[in-house]
Amino acid sequence: MLVAAMTVMAIAPVRAGASDLPASGRGFDVGLSHIQHVVIIMMENRSFDTYFGTYPGAHGIPFKNGKPTICVPDPKKSKCIYPYHDTSLKNYGSGHGEADFLLDRDNGKMDGFIRDADMDRRDPNPDEVMGYHTGAELPIYWSYAQNFVLQDQMYSATSSWSAIAHLYMVSGWSASCTVPNDPMTCSTILNVSYNKTPEFPWTDITWLLHAANVSWGYYVYPDSGSEQMAFEDPQEGAVPFQTYSIGSDWNPLPDFDDVKQDDQVSNIQPGLNFESAAQAGALPAVSWVVPNFRNSDHPSTPVNFGQQFVQKLVNDVANGPDWSTTAIFVTWDDWGGFYDGVNPPNVDAGGYGFRVPGLLISPWSKHGYIDHQELSFDAYLKFIEDVFLNSARIDPNKDGRPDSRPDVREDYQNLGDLTSEFDFSQPPPAMRRLVPDVR
Repeated sequence: MLVAAMTVMAIAPVRAGASDLPASGRGFDVGLSHIQHVVIIMMENRSFDTYFGTYPGAHGIPFKNGKPTICVPDPKKSKCIYPYHDTSLKNYGSGHGEADFLLDRDNGKMDGFIRDADMDRRDPNPDEVMGYHTGAELPIYWSYAQNFVLQDQMYSATSSWSAIAHLYMVSGWSASCTVPNDPMTCSTILNVSYNKTPEFPWTDITWLLHAANVSWGYYVYPDSGSEQMAFEDPQEGAVPFQTYSIGSDWNPLPDFDDVKQDDQVSNIQPGLNFESAAQAGALPAVSWVVPNFRNSDHPSTPVNFGQQFVQKLVNDVANGPDWSTTAIFVTWDDWGGFYDGVNPPNVDAGGYGFRVPGLLISPWSKHGYIDHQELSFDAYLKFIEDVFLNSARIDPNKDGRPDSRPDVREDYQNLGDLTSEFDFSQPPPAMRRLVPDVR
């Protein structure tokens, strides 16, 4: 059982009042000048409903008279399984590739999750994919939602698994290219394997950041694979080896041609460098943080491990000099086979995927706000571009580096605007917030 103790998380006072901050010149909204650091923490394999399906006010699991009103058939038991409160800290999940997405979704019926788990066989209890957690098991995440912003329509950018999601996180695309180094020979694909030596010639967001002299860092916590084996997770490809200097499922940037061409490979760093930078007030403008397997929330790691990891990162920023100018986004790369009840929109051949949890943690965020806008990882790219790049997009017709992507994801007409989650009307007060500590 979780033991939740209340730890004081010191929030550094704002270093300048709103009138003292420089005019933007970087984005379409002068309020965005308050944000000088964007941090994206990418966790693993949880659907929105399995983490926040019963969060008050969120678009989650429907209840009537205290009982869920929906259920999913279990073919082996010949009965329908309702969502239930899962108090276990360790879950197994199910398949979450493109074929699993289609089976789970079942043409919009959203009733294939248990059938898929039966076939996947990683979980001794396939009905577990219908379980949901509450604040009892997730005190850190729920506390962040209560004090900052929860996004209840954050869709994974892709209808596939981790490697694809991480490609979309930094580039808005996942592709296969018939000619190495030629971005005009690429076409959308939702199955990238690191069993081969991959090469990604299309453009990622770091190309635009480098051209605009905007600093960035991609921080990777190492994993030898032994920790993965310790949790007996049988999924193939789930980061059997991870280090900052070698491309892998959760660390694609070393294999992007433009990162090499820009001599920016050194910006991909060990995870501990992020902690040091946060504590010293030396964060780059844009940071991505990738956990190791143990701390990622990836089944079957206990959910308290991931919460401890995220809390450590948030506290390092919140207690450091850069807090007053920082926006931290926390999300999960895909649904991990767990039930979610919302049929995702069709955007293009790549996605969207099912809903995943999304949080904004910032002194400028609205307090206890639930954002119901349609969002995806593309919204993070759009926000970075609006804050630092005068709203320039990864657009092969405009960014000076053509590729053959079918669309500009940031310009999708229904994509929400993350700036609505902030309140720039007055400087945030110096304050302390109580945040539960998970042990």
